[in-house]
Amino acid sequence: MHEPPYLTELKPYGRALLDMGRRREEVLCLSGDLTRQCEIDLFQAELPGQFIHGGMAEANMMSMAGALARCGHIPFVHTFGVFATRRPYDQIANAIAYPNLPVRIIGFMPGVSTPGGPSHQAIDDVALMRALPNMTVIDLADAVEVAQVVDAIVDVPGPVYVRLKRGEIPVIFDDDHILSLDRAEVLVPGTDVALFASGMLLAAALGAARVLGEQGVSVSVINVPVIKPIDTATIQGAAAEAKVLITAENHSIIGGLGSAVAETVAEAGIGRPLRRIGLQDTFAEGSLSGPYLFEKYGLSTQNLIETAWTALGRTGPAPTAPAAAETGEYSPV
Repeated sequence: MHEPPYLTELKPYGRALLDMGRRREEVLCLSGDLTRQCEIDLFQAELPGQFIHGGMAEANMMSMAGALARCGHIPFVHTFGVFATRRPYDQIANAIAYPNLPVRIIGFMPGVSTPGGPSHQAIDDVALMRALPNMTVIDLADAVEVAQVVDAIVDVPGPVYVRLKRGEIPVIFDDDHILSLDRAEVLVPGTDVALFASGMLLAAALGAARVLGEQGVSVSVINVPVIKPIDTATIQGAAAEAKVLITAENHSIIGGLGSAVAETVAEAGIGRPLRRIGLQDTFAEGSLSGPYLFEKYGLSTQNLIETAWTALGRTGPAPTAPAAAETGEYSPV
């Protein structure tokens, strides 16, 4: 893995989808009136015959994607995460998930990665998609995984939901890292705290583990890119070796990674204290600053450090995370 501050890449998903479209003509790209904002302007410009503009009518677009999948196509459907899940949920359930069709739903701007307030912040999308039978749910952490996700999901039987930050994506992993759809990965071993992270919170988890390690706290960091079906063996193994469990996600603590880990550990009879980092059953607000929202709603590296420190019963003030430079693009509405 690379060390922070991480380099960034621009539009790794858009380039990967275009490459797949060149190779496989059955791959179609659908846009919900957010073409440039979802990085698929690249696809539209080069492969207009495989591009469909669904307009600002997400429910109809999902029904259309289901019909196209029945005809032998592999539709990749794009819009912001909140419009890809909450708004067309009934159509996804009945036209895609129930018939178990190979539709790939790509939801951009997850959680509080958008300044648009509650109408644009997908803080419940993982919970909604997890509840649908047949649905695979993915939340990616870095540009290396994003660049691989199109190849990884194109032939998965049944529907897939992928949540992606857009704009500039951090490069956390080395080039030889491979995105697995059936295995979580222990990136850092530890015995005091098992810290399970998905998506945009992985960088914060790695930073927290580094600071805590300097103070003698042994933290394992587990990257969980696939929240459903979740890798129960790796989660149970890491949980059994730790004293305290923490989950970290850019999502509500209800129904997402925190709930999935809690269910997995409880069903295995592993009794450990669990702390869930995420939106605490609240809507967020709009902001011009991404770090402001992550700080306000407890999604920062410092919040992870303090949570681990207090959960272990350590006395005295928790160690302080180094100040992070505000680099990269904060996704506009």
